[in-house]
Amino acid sequence: MEHMMGLLRVRVVRGVNLAYRDARGSDPYVVMRMGGQKLKTSVKKHNVNPVWNEDLTLSVSEPLRPIKLQVYDKDTFSRDDKMGDAEIDIQPFVEAVKMNFSGLPNGTIIKTLTPNRQNCLAEESAIVWKDDMIVQDVVLRLRNVESGELELQLNWINIPGALGL
Repeated sequence: MEHMMGLLRVRVVRGVNLAYRDARGSDPYVVMRMGGQKLKTSVKKHNVNPVWNEDLTLSVSEPLRPIKLQVYDKDTFSRDDKMGDAEIDIQPFVEAVKMNFSGLPNGTIIKTLTPNRQNCLAEESAIVWKDDMIVQDVVLRLRNVESGELELQLNWINIPGALGL
């Protein structure tokens, strides 16, 4: 049986150097999936460096599943084109949440994740205690595409009693 742990707010900050899928660029949007949940950002017209700054909220339960992200180019008359995909393992983030860091100095780095072949990180990503919250800024390199990165920020939203704290 699945055990509800809390909510994960994923801010889709922006895309960087996304692939061209049309002559004038692309009309990108992001689809985020975890387990049976599926959320989407808005479409940004003619932009390969879109800024979304949109918050998508997932409910997190055990067993933990990775977050899968796909970027698409919105097309009016044909199927939307794929513009790459990425995946985030939220295990380290959730482990940090479970440690209960209240009282730490603002800006304390709890853990730093480094890019490797098993993840999609484009650069080091720190899990930080900031403003009484656990926050992680993530830059993901998109796979299965010629170029592109996604910048995200993870925030944990506590549900009283959900983590058993």
